[in-house]
Formats: sequence, structure tokens, C-alpha cells
Amino acid sequence: MGSYGNTDFDLFRTTEEHELLRESVRGLAEAKIAPLAAAVDEEARFPQEALDALVAADLHAIHVPEEYGGAGADALATVIVIEEVARACASSSLIPAVNKLGSLPLILSGSEELKRRYLPPLAKGDVLFSYCLSEPDAGSDAAGMKTRAVRDGDHYVLNGVKRWITNAGHSEYYTVMAVTDPDKRSKGISAFVVEKSDEGVSFGAPEKKLGVKGSPTREVYLDNVRIPADRMIGEEGTGFAIAMRTLDHTRITIAAQALGIAQGALDYAKGYVAERKQFGRPIGDFQGVQFMLADMAMKLEAARQLTYAAAARSERGDGDLTFFGAAAKCYASDAAMEITTDAVQLLGGYGYTRDYPVERMMRDAKITQIYEGTNQVQRIVMARNLP
Repeated sequence: MGSYGNTDFDLFRTTEEHELLRESVRGLAEAKIAPLAAAVDEEARFPQEALDALVAADLHAIHVPEEYGGAGADALATVIVIEEVARACASSSLIPAVNKLGSLPLILSGSEELKRRYLPPLAKGDVLFSYCLSEPDAGSDAAGMKTRAVRDGDHYVLNGVKRWITNAGHSEYYTVMAVTDPDKRSKGISAFVVEKSDEGVSFGAPEKKLGVKGSPTREVYLDNVRIPADRMIGEEGTGFAIAMRTLDHTRITIAAQALGIAQGALDYAKGYVAERKQFGRPIGDFQGVQFMLADMAMKLEAARQLTYAAAARSERGDGDLTFFGAAAKCYASDAAMEITTDAVQLLGGYGYTRDYPVERMMRDAKITQIYEGTNQVQRIVMARNLP
């Protein structure tokens, strides 16, 4: 498992194992993560309790291969972990999701020496791993980045600013994309591992966000950061291709996060309408409410099936993964936004207050339509990679 190219992977053969995993993660999330979700959001603080619980259960970076001390979980198992954590707290689900995002370039293209150095501490839970692609002037146009990496003997010197970096400041390791040959645009970009402790690395103030407030988002400043040349991931000039290949796999984890948020909202709304009475009867008895719940459940299940199909393709390394990864992320996040908005509507005025969790879920769902490529970009990706 966890091979990202295992043609023997069978989605159905391991269904029982995956469902046992789901039960385990859901139990942990309900006991250790959900009770603190509102406070994490309200206080905009890192969910340390969630990290501790995930590390204790070996669920913080389940994707790391066994040979580097990890659980070696397949892509679907990783999706299930993120989905179930997001059902309780979207901010906390970004711990396993971003650990995969940050470290997958290393797993896909890194030297054996780099893997042996950086993956075991991640698998053990000693560190977090972030991903640095976007910049102030290079968002959807990631190839327009300006961060430079200049060769100096057996080192590279990095200068630039990375923006929208999830868990920045809390992560010890960062996969950083930087320009090594400005004349080649996307083919002049290379990938590096940068450590928080490297001289010249610093961080901006936390962004004041609409949602996922418990997951810190900050700028990363690189001021003459001098690192050994052997910290390059893959060959020089392959960084952009590595970044895009990584996103093919990790967009599925954003779909998983969207699924979890939507499931949490649907579960809460379903319980609420069974208890809330108007006109002498539970509002769940009214056909208009039943139709809303039916549509919410239908969209959610369609999104789940597409996401799980994409996860199977991720594990096998199928040629149509680019389309399916984009489609899963796009459809699941759009569905999550619709489902959480309907959940707020079903709770009426109560849904609009912070006394109930669905308004938080609606705010959290919005970011899934934006990061790891906006849904407008996903539609471009899909159109260019039709199966």
C-alpha cells in the first residue's frame, strides 16, 4: 500500500479494512477532536490536542511508506482519515492532509537519502511538513513565481516570499518551489526541502481567515537561505512538474475534507429537524424539508463515490488521474458548499449563530473551493485532460 503506482490495488478487496479504519477514526474524532472544534475556531488557535491525538493513534501522516517508519496506508485509507477528522473539525483535518501535501514530492521524486532523512521524523510525529508553491503574485499562475534559488558551489541560496502556506510556523519541514533558470518559465523551477531552523527563514503574521481558523496560514520569508544542493528534490528544472504531479494526488485529500465537512453538516441538520417542532410536529415531517435532506444526501454520496474512485486511481497511478483528481476536488467542494448552506437554512436563525456548528462548517467548506487550485482552474484542468 501507499505505492502511488500499485496496479494490484483493489478498491473492493479492502473495503472491510477501510470501514474498520473509519470506525476507529470516527471514534477518536468524536472523543478527542469534536469537543474542542468550536473553541479552536473561536480562538483561532492551532488544534494541538487534535495533533496529539492523531499522533498517538498514528493517524497524522498515515500515507508515509512502511520502509520509512510509516503506516504505509493506501490513498483511500488516507481519504477516510481526512474525511472523518473533517467531519469533526476541518482545521484538524489539515494536519494529515498537509503532511501528505508537503511530503509527497519527496515520496514521488526525492533521493533515497532525502527520504531517509525527512520521512521517519514525519512518520513518528516529531514534525509537520508544509508545501510552498503560491506567492503574492503567483496564485493560479504558479509558473509565474519569483522566488529564486541560485547555485553557489555545493549549495543553493534561496530568496523570496511564499504565501498562503498552511501550518507555516508549526511545520519543521517545507517543500519549496523556486526558480533556478528564469529563462525557462515552468521548466526552470526546482523543488527543495527547507527546514524551519535554516538561517534566513521567517514567517509573517497569521492570516485572519473566514474559516479553518485553527489551521495557521502565514507567509514564509526566505532571506538568503543557504541550503546544501543535495536538498533538491529530483533533478533541476523538474520542480513544476513535481508540483503538478503532487496536486494530482493531493486534490483528492481536499475532496475528502469537503466530504467530511458536508457529512458533519448533514448529520447535525438531520438530528435537528427530527427534534425541532413547528405547527405541532417535527419539521422533518414536512415534505419541503425532506426534499432538502434528500438532495443533500444525494449530492454527498455522489461526491463520495467520485472521490473514492479518484483515490483508487491515485493508488494505481492511472493515466486519467489528473482528470479524476480535479473532478473529485471540484465536485466535492461545490457539493460541500451547497450542503452546508442548506444545513444552515434548515436550522433557521439558530443555524446563523455560533451556538451551533453548521455556520462554522459553512465557512470551512468555502476554502475547499479555493485552495489547491480554485474550482475554475479545476474545470480548465478537466477540460484539458478529458478521459
